[in-house]
Amino acid sequence: MPRITPVSGKSDVPAEHHAVVDAVVKVFGGVRGPFSVLLHSPKLAERVLPLVTFFRDDSVVDAKLRSVAILTAVREREAAYVWSAQVAAARRNGVGDEVIDLIRAKGDPAKLPAEEREIVTYTRQLMRTNRVDQAVFDALRKRHNEQWLVELTAAANYFALLAGVVNAFEVAAPPDGDKLPA
Repeated sequence: MPRITPVSGKSDVPAEHHAVVDAVVKVFGGVRGPFSVLLHSPKLAERVLPLVTFFRDDSVVDAKLRSVAILTAVREREAAYVWSAQVAAARRNGVGDEVIDLIRAKGDPAKLPAEEREIVTYTRQLMRTNRVDQAVFDALRKRHNEQWLVELTAAANYFALLAGVVNAFEVAAPPDGDKLPA
């Protein structure tokens, strides 16, 4: 049970913020998850929402690789709702079940292909220590340019923000979604 009543539609916000709800519905098809909480601060939700479409439509980071970073970040933050939503997106983006299973289990990334291994290691270090070892950073920087690395880092941290929101307000994962271990 969420700690506050989730916003589910325009009737839950003042009329001057109905356009924000409409924008959320346009992006997600409805109000749910983190945005059911963020809409308690419509101006904040309005400013955070464009990052969703940026990462979906404009990021230089390939959707599959971005999904690997996102899953790693939300797994490290143990955000059941965001995990459930992002596993489905990761599968659509071409992330295989072996990678998803390894991230879910917090398994050894050495078993992954080099690029995915580097992303999992980079993101885990960032989520666990707020730092990244130089060798890990350099491996990704050698493979990609600075813009790519900035956008990958921002995506992981954006989803960590969403994880923090759903965790603080105890937004439950959908019952039919992919589950994190108990």
